[in-house]
Amino acid sequence: MFKKILFFAFSGLLIISCSSDDSPNVPMSTISINLSGLEVLSGGFEYEGWVMVNGTPQSTGTFTNPAISQSFTMPSADLDIATAFILSIESDDDPAPSNTKIMSGNFIGNANSVTLSLENQVPGILNMAGKFILASPTDALDNDEAGVWFMDPPNAGLTSLPSLGAGWKYEGWVVVGENNDIVLSTGKFDTATGSDSSSFFSGNLVAPAFPGEDFIATGVAIPGLLFPLDLRGKKVVVSIEPEPDNSSEPFVLKPLVGTASSITGTASVNTMTLNNASFPTGTVTR
Repeated sequence: MFKKILFFAFSGLLIISCSSDDSPNVPMSTISINLSGLEVLSGGFEYEGWVMVNGTPQSTGTFTNPAISQSFTMPSADLDIATAFILSIESDDDPAPSNTKIMSGNFIGNANSVTLSLENQVPGILNMAGKFILASPTDALDNDEAGVWFMDPPNAGLTSLPSLGAGWKYEGWVVVGENNDIVLSTGKFDTATGSDSSSFFSGNLVAPAFPGEDFIATGVAIPGLLFPLDLRGKKVVVSIEPEPDNSSEPFVLKPLVGTASSITGTASVNTMTLNNASFPTGTVTR
């Protein structure tokens, strides 16, 4: 389920060198990629590895199942002088890396292996913190248990939120249903202040200028759910989603997780914790 993975550094990589030589006399070497914590991609989306050679990205190859160790061959002369490795998510035939770069790492000196890091692509992600309240400002009725807003009134609830470049969006979620097996989006957003992209479940009144949603009603019946929802005791999540996104489910990157208390309104501000267990890891060997 891909809903959605990283992006930012290397934004100036616009041209791909076509230095590969099909001649059988060109010495070739193998690069091996081992990843953990990523999901299988589908729907025309795939992972692609890149090595930086003389400041230019060269593709090592594409794959969809990160649970399987990947090995690719490329000219030894290029691989030997590669200075970095980047992992991206691709959804088109553009020969340049997409903006959705997930992890990267540098070959230090003559080292033959590199440890990949999410933090290289999302600086500051380990400092993320979040708070939210249960309230229903878009509904004139007393349905505060049905809304979640990322606020620490009167301020924003998502502090130290790293800026995401093109290729990524934040998205809020609630985990509901009798068996906690239904996930609903509160909407996508870029910053801790300002409205998010969705008001699908909200009422008709003006919403606060913060990400969030009132789960008051929906024009389409959702089996197993009765609106307005009761979010007390339910899990609330903030994820980082690829953009474009091919899934209606949360992506594997879920940096903030919290559980709503039984108290609604501004009397109870709920704290979210850093969920770095959701961050992928990887190593690359040449």
